[in-house]
Amino acid sequence: MKKILLLIYVCLLICTACKLVANKYNKIGNSKAKLKDYQGAITAYDKAINFRHNYEDAYYNRGNAKYGLEDNEGAIADYSNAIDIDSNNAKAYNNRGISRGELKDFKGAFLDYSKAIEINPKHSEAYNNRGVTRATLQDSTGAISDFSMAIELNPKIPEYYFNRGTTKFHLEDYNGAITDFNNAIEINPKDAVYYIWIGISKFYIFNFNEAIADFNKAIYISPKYVDAYYNRGIAKIALKQKDSACQDFKRALELGSEDAEKAIKKYCQ
Repeated sequence: MKKILLLIYVCLLICTACKLVANKYNKIGNSKAKLKDYQGAITAYDKAINFRHNYEDAYYNRGNAKYGLEDNEGAIADYSNAIDIDSNNAKAYNNRGISRGELKDFKGAFLDYSKAIEINPKHSEAYNNRGVTRATLQDSTGAISDFSMAIELNPKIPEYYFNRGTTKFHLEDYNGAITDFNNAIEINPKDAVYYIWIGISKFYIFNFNEAIADFNKAIYISPKYVDAYYNRGIAKIALKQKDSACQDFKRALELGSEDAEKAIKKYCQ
């Protein structure tokens, strides 16, 4: 009997030691991942899993590191392992959906985001990601519904407004798109992409001067933003400012725009 108790005690000590060592390697992996040393992080997570085979966090974290290296198939395998250990891991479903989306498996991604939302109805990122997937699958109404829910849950994320805005834009709801882009800019006024999209939206409602002002802001933020020069040139053509427009097209051409080359042939020769 004493031998059995001693054996149990030794096993418990070994298990405890293995967990401690596994936790140590998991933390090392997290530190390396923060520095974007994803390969080093994976090596650390491998060791953590070797010491603790059912280590859910290590599988999940290793999946994130593999995603950082664009190894989406490897990431999916690790997220799936994490889910096998805990079927209520909403983060793993969400991230597996992201990797599936990268591999163009949009239906699989949709199912993963839906499962993440089922587990955690307040998962704003999963709503946003499912919205992007729905938009890709041409379900604009469903996409807007998901983006709206993401915004309701977390109104401080500019990406959610931007995604809803681009979807409204493609539905030709330009005023609705402008409202969303303005909200995104209010939260993050340093993203040149938002100014491009709001400028294009204003162009489509014939507000050319304000469109040019937005393209100016995009160029101020990102002086080599080729789309800003090209679109500003188009808006100037609409205002019959040919010489200035051609200067923008030439700058866009210098930055590599094929559309600018066509515009120069059409308007500047």
